Amino acid sequence: MNTNIFIFHGTEGYPEENWFPWLKEKLEAKGCKVIVPQFPTPPIIPAKILEWFDVLKDYQKDINDNTIFIGHSLGGVFTLRILEKLRHPVKAVFLTGTPIGIQPILNYYRDNSFSGFDFDWENIKNKSKNFVVFQSDNDPYVGLENGKELAKNLGIELSFIPNAGHFNKKAGYTKFEKLWNKLEPLLKN
Repeated sequence: MNTNIFIFHGTEGYPEENWFPWLKEKLEAKGCKVIVPQFPTPPIIPAKILEWFDVLKDYQKDINDNTIFIGHSLGGVFTLRILEKLRHPVKAVFLTGTPIGIQPILNYYRDNSFSGFDFDWENIKNKSKNFVVFQSDNDPYVGLENGKELAKNLGIELSFIPNAGHFNKKAGYTKFEKLWNKLEPLLKN
């Protein structure tokens, strides 16, 4: 069975930004099905999680125990909400620059209105045996403590990358080699 991989963008994001096209190309070359949905993210107005779940409905058949989720920024929050609702585990989860409610978060109130920051960590932890959390010390949107606490809640070590900003194009991330290095071995299982 081929691996289905979802890449979820963040606030005001889109599928062709940052390192997403680079990663999609590498994954497709390995035979993976890669899904990078476009979610509604209007500027200034908070995104609505129910609208994101409406988009995801079209891909329900692609979510199984051989699925890998990759969430960037608010896409990481969405990933956590998906895991809370799933009835089965997935192969792996990668979260990058994900806000979980610890200040500083640049758009705290807008992000909080998306789905809140109370998570069912025990339920989430049971949805995969492979979690990876990336966080930087100079992310202008999401403070480092979010990554530390997220990793702690998932029972894993934080994958800390100094001076990586928000892991976006502005920070020089049109490729994400460290994510690829952790992801590629999972494709062989």
